[in-house]
Amino acid sequence: MSLEAVFPITVVVFTVSNLAAMGLELNLREALKTLRNARAITLILLWGWVVGPVLAWLIIKLLPLREAHGDGLLLISLAPTAPFFPLMVRRARGDMSFAGAFMFVTTLGVVLLLPVMAPLLIEDLALSVWSLAKPLLLMVLLPLLIGCAVRLSAPNVAEKLFAVVKKIGGIFLLIVLVLTLVIYGREMLSTLGSFAPGAQILFFIAITAISYRVGLGLKQTQRSSMALGMCTRNIAAVFAAYFGITNPPQGLFVMVVLVVPLAAIVALVAARLFARWVPEDEAIDS
Repeated sequence: MSLEAVFPITVVVFTVSNLAAMGLELNLREALKTLRNARAITLILLWGWVVGPVLAWLIIKLLPLREAHGDGLLLISLAPTAPFFPLMVRRARGDMSFAGAFMFVTTLGVVLLLPVMAPLLIEDLALSVWSLAKPLLLMVLLPLLIGCAVRLSAPNVAEKLFAVVKKIGGIFLLIVLVLTLVIYGREMLSTLGSFAPGAQILFFIAITAISYRVGLGLKQTQRSSMALGMCTRNIAAVFAAYFGITNPPQGLFVMVVLVVPLAAIVALVAARLFARWVPEDEAIDS
């Protein structure tokens, strides 16, 4: 079996394991409180599907990007929250209950809004709504719900499973990063002479800083969770969207692949900073 054939399998495993781990750890009652918080939901939708696409559009206007790279940045801007988001929130000592609710909202947002908004933002782009929604439902929502169900019905079992599943998620995150560099490293290096990597890094830093600083009353541990969700990108959704495009322009795929290492690097740095800034009273609560 070739590395190219192994790559999508590893993506599925790290996606499912990380989302299942979040479900196993999730305090469902606290998450439901967050879902009833209109201010939090409004901020998630605002950062994810208004500010994010606007930032991408401004960067495209600011930097001399190839058209395919610009299209890729717009596509990426519509898919917040990576499968390794729970790992980043734990590193940042963030609010895991808030993160669980956040994951529900952003997953539904990607499923519902990306297929609608992408054709409007990118010319001549046709997407099948079901081809995008199906992998998101199976790889993101389903493992999250199963984890929640186990925690709700058997908390002791959930606690034991969590340690194992969390470790699997961390291992496969590293495997995905390594395979990305091995398989697509040459294509990513070819972008060094362009503004593609810089455009992505600028986008990730900007959306992270804005969503963290403008919290409108949210606690620090909630703002850090929000910012990490906006910094990271749902690579499974972006891949699904890419493969749903008929005759995608050359250069679009490498822009998608660049997300894996660049978003992970920015998120790791941000998580480390956020962990230092946790107030003592919120550290106890979170």
